[in-house]
Amino acid sequence: MFRWVPVPVTPLMLIRCVEQKMDGKKMHLEHDWEPFENISPKLQLAVVCSEDQNYLKHFGFDWGAIQKAMKENEQGKHMRGASTITQQTAKNVFLWQGRSYIRKAFEVWFTLLIEIFWSKERIMEVYLNSIEMGDGVYGAEAASQHWFNKKASKLTKDEAAAIAAILPSPLRYKANPVTNYVGKRKEWIKQQMNYWGNKLDYDKYKDDDEPVKSVGSKKSKQ
Repeated sequence: MFRWVPVPVTPLMLIRCVEQKMDGKKMHLEHDWEPFENISPKLQLAVVCSEDQNYLKHFGFDWGAIQKAMKENEQGKHMRGASTITQQTAKNVFLWQGRSYIRKAFEVWFTLLIEIFWSKERIMEVYLNSIEMGDGVYGAEAASQHWFNKKASKLTKDEAAAIAAILPSPLRYKANPVTNYVGKRKEWIKQQMNYWGNKLDYDKYKDDDEPVKSVGSKKSKQ
């Protein structure tokens, strides 16, 4: 159904509302669904550069990133995530928060289903309309209005990179004004966008088996 129908609400949105209520805060939820064509291509590219540079290449799982994350975590370095955009979409739309084996099994199942039945464009559309982008802020349109007082279709490259920069911890960081850490991460994302030619071509990599290479070392997610 969600291949065609907008996602009205996600489990995380409801969980956050309950958490706000239990903390004695006023329940706050900003979420406005926008179709794919109304979301800035700059934001689409920014989140790929930030979260999943092999998004157009993999079938839901980036095995190279998973192996690298496992190796770095075993060495006692900063905990590194390896979730793809597809996995994050599966978690946000269909599942609850947690790290149990049961939830992980459901995540694998839904990730595969999404990759089979949805296009990459549709996955991106649902992802950018559902992901948490601030305290009580969900989706590109709400985030654009919340952080920059403009529509998601009008985001500049700098603004798109700023929003993408806070995705590892959207409750901890702000897209505007940025902290030193977010500012550095934003500049790194803009560098990656330049390397991609400032364009996310959904057709370019469909028949290409070579993984996308990034420039420079990516800062670990905190």
